[in-house]
Amino acid sequence: MQADQNLEAVYVDKHYNLVVECKQGSKKACYELYKLYSKAMLNVAFRIVGNIAEAEDVLQEAFLDAFNKVKDFRQDTTFGLWLKQIVVNRSINMLRKRKLELIEMEGEQIENIADEEPEDDEDVQYQAARVKEAIKELPEGYRLVISLYLLEGYDHEEIGQILNISENTSRTQFLRAKRKLIDILKLKGIK
Repeated sequence: MQADQNLEAVYVDKHYNLVVECKQGSKKACYELYKLYSKAMLNVAFRIVGNIAEAEDVLQEAFLDAFNKVKDFRQDTTFGLWLKQIVVNRSINMLRKRKLELIEMEGEQIENIADEEPEDDEDVQYQAARVKEAIKELPEGYRLVISLYLLEGYDHEEIGQILNISENTSRTQFLRAKRKLIDILKLKGIK
């Protein structure tokens, strides 16, 4: 019985009470939630839209949406996950406004590219930072798919639903982005 109680505690939203207060109209609770989540959500938006000013706009619109719809939030997930979905959707809408076009390439065969494993934690940190910088140089469509997959943790089926493309197109865009990213890293002398 004790083990079951501990297992359940893992899934409890640690900011549950703040969300409840926010639902009851507490501006202070809303501000606290904003302070807790704004930096992380700005990073999510920036990784998708690739422009800090647009990411800030997305962040503000996402929080407005969240606070306007907070009474509808059933709390069957954490507030952070719910908010992240709003930020991702807003970011994608921002890209659509820029007339982002993804090309459907059904059935095209693309070889997988093997990843090299770094040797230690410091090396991992250094390489991750360089990869994130190189991702910024990718074309918008590639950057969007690779960011959603690698950085945000969505699978190809979810990316397909989010972007209104097929799962296969998501995979194709990801593999092309990965190939292009490797080329960028090679040009910079990174293996």
